[in-house]
Amino acid sequence: MGYLLLAGAIAAEVCATTAMKYSDGFSRLWPSLLTVLGYVVSFALLAQTLRTVAVGTAYAIWAGVGTAAIATIGIVFLGEGMTVAKAVGIGLIIVGVVVLNLGGAH
Repeated sequence: MGYLLLAGAIAAEVCATTAMKYSDGFSRLWPSLLTVLGYVVSFALLAQTLRTVAVGTAYAIWAGVGTAAIATIGIVFLGEGMTVAKAVGIGLIIVGVVVLNLGGAH
């Protein structure tokens, strides 16, 4: 159940960060409210996740998967360029999360 809550926390964080892009510096009401709501939901779900998943593992997955997802959204939907450095960075994030999980950080 912890990893399901963590997936929800990641989804909420990714939605909030994407909405922040459209908030235009918090000058547009609905994207700004969606940003705040998304982060509140994300942190609430992350807090519940920590009841059953080790903090290091949960935070690494939350931050890593969220960062990789936002970078991908930026490239695919927001017209941000893909560079070798960006691709390597996303790959390293994924490898880092996998290594933490395989290394017994639970």
